[in-house]
Amino acid sequence: MRHPHPPQPPSPERSAELRRRFAEEARSERPDLATLCLLVGAEADGTLDEAGLDAAQVELDRLAGQLPFRPGTPRAWAVALRDLLGERYGFHGAAADYQRLESSLLHEVLRRRRGLPILLSVVWIEVARRAGAPVYGVALPGHFVVGFGAEPGPGSGSLEERVLVDPFDGGRLLSGQDAEVLVAGATGVELRPSMLEPAAPLDVVSRVLNNIRAWAARRPEQSAVGLWAVDLALLLPAHAARLRYERARLLVQRGDFLAGAGELEAYAEVVGAVDQAVAEEVRGEARTARAMLN
Repeated sequence: MRHPHPPQPPSPERSAELRRRFAEEARSERPDLATLCLLVGAEADGTLDEAGLDAAQVELDRLAGQLPFRPGTPRAWAVALRDLLGERYGFHGAAADYQRLESSLLHEVLRRRRGLPILLSVVWIEVARRAGAPVYGVALPGHFVVGFGAEPGPGSGSLEERVLVDPFDGGRLLSGQDAEVLVAGATGVELRPSMLEPAAPLDVVSRVLNNIRAWAARRPEQSAVGLWAVDLALLLPAHAARLRYERARLLVQRGDFLAGAGELEAYAEVVGAVDQAVAEEVRGEARTARAMLN
């Protein structure tokens, strides 16, 4: 099976500008999910210019404008979105979409109407939000879905007043049992109420970048993609310290031994505060990387 090649990256100047805007948006008071996902897309695809970024936002607006005026109940909203996006426009996912980087890029998902569960969910959320729906993302383990209704929380009413849909399956409305089956099938664990809590925009973007890093990790020749995905993840206000270690190893893998060794040593300093044995191991990796320079 032929794997499609990822798009060409932007110029270093364009990339620096995109990262500045990504960091600014991620640190704003109300980070915009569509904007962040489109900036990820522009970092992946050098052909996505300002006009392309604007066109993607306009397309989300256009789709929202085709929804009936305020359907009312959460179920009515869910049905309206399913009829529009799933049935009329054919947005959905398939197993093969997991093999394509484009399935994680919002502008490509809008163009192809195919993508990973989380990116299709972003389309559902952004179209519904523009139309005034009570909508939020739900980061079920292994399979992202969308919720309609009051966000779960103290005094937010019963689960019956909320409806879950699966955009990967064309927006199919999920019963409680369907959600349990999805979680069990993806991870083998039981569904817990905490899994149904709304996913914040930055958590969604972090998960999108995790998917891109995982895609690249399975393809050593795509280490450049893994590197920019780590770099963007490091710009999010909250990120795992271990990302620095991942970045260092990618630099070494790409032959940038000096920078990689420096990052490994910096990470060893951080981890040394909690685990000296691991820190020593990482320092060993740094020495090995430096030795490759000779």
